[in-house]
Amino acid sequence: FILDNPDRFIAQDVTQFGAKVSRVGDVVVTTKGNSTGRIGVIRDRQAGAVYSPHLSYWRSLNPDEIEQSFLYYWSLTEQFRTQLRGLAHSTDMAPYLSLRDQGFLRVTLPSIDTQRSISAILSMLDAKIELNRYMNGTLESMARALFKDWFVDFGPTRAKQAGMEPYLAPELWSLFPERLDAEGKPEGWTQKNLGAVAFSPRAGVSPSEVEPDTPYIGLEHMPRRCIALSDWDYAGVVSSSKSVFQRGDFLFGKLRPYFHKVGVAPVAGICSTDIVVVCPKEGCWRSFTIFCISTDEYVAFADRTSTGTKMPRTSWKAMAAYAISIPHRDLASGFDNLCWPMIERIQANIHESRTLAQTRDLLLPKLMSGEIRIKDAETLAEAIL
Repeated sequence: FILDNPDRFIAQDVTQFGAKVSRVGDVVVTTKGNSTGRIGVIRDRQAGAVYSPHLSYWRSLNPDEIEQSFLYYWSLTEQFRTQLRGLAHSTDMAPYLSLRDQGFLRVTLPSIDTQRSISAILSMLDAKIELNRYMNGTLESMARALFKDWFVDFGPTRAKQAGMEPYLAPELWSLFPERLDAEGKPEGWTQKNLGAVAFSPRAGVSPSEVEPDTPYIGLEHMPRRCIALSDWDYAGVVSSSKSVFQRGDFLFGKLRPYFHKVGVAPVAGICSTDIVVVCPKEGCWRSFTIFCISTDEYVAFADRTSTGTKMPRTSWKAMAAYAISIPHRDLASGFDNLCWPMIERIQANIHESRTLAQTRDLLLPKLMSGEIRIKDAETLAEAIL
């Protein structure tokens, strides 16, 4: 659990609220609701955020006795999580973990040198996970910039019309029309709805029809404004009918679409029925479709056309009606040839990061108990990286 989009919690003058302001390395615990007991850590870019009243944060008051990063890694152990579950109270609304009860949590502390050594080993793995996350963000931003330039701003066509020098490879540059038409779109492009190039398979399934270890993605697993879906659970935890998706399909959160939850499935599995599964009608439209449905403009359209007051939902019928300028298939293929390898790299990074996290979680209790020597763990971590 990593806090995302912390900017939503930053106040202009936090002193007037008497707020708790985060520092790098703070261990964060959710204390109310169905997610009670989830653990996170504040990264560099998240420092300065104001904590929600439903979060607690743990900070070492004596670095010579408790190393802050060790406190985080200890909080990931099953022994520690068991304590959290045992302390949480059930209320009329949801589970609750009070500050008083958190004071009874017990931490096993090896020597400070051992704490630092354990933290250093596990931090190597986390650093690679963080690098993968950063790389995924960069790749998505690059592909999104291309989509906007080519298919929203019509940059290459405008440049040609203005007599500017080419800024793309010749084989790509030649695919763009020479000028805009009277409607303001590149000549020869058609104005159609998204449904002309994409569809929703709408395949439903009962939990009893799938294996318990089938990946399951719910809205809670989908980050905002990020097509990299790195989180999922398994079918064994679900009890109602779900939708089926394949690896590479696109998932669009239709409940409260303004949350902007859109991503590419890194695995095949099942998902919440509050998620619309979207597929391109032909392979050449893959990248075009995903970067269309994940734009701010498209999400705003889905929100405007949703129905329901308290729990607004969109539908594929409404989503498919989105009007867009459709390029020639060969240009869509050229875009896909550039961008789909980026998506594949994002997905490879997701799977690598999950493997690294699993390795970290396997090493953690063994290092804590002394079952694995620190030098052996260092050798293993270096070999993996």
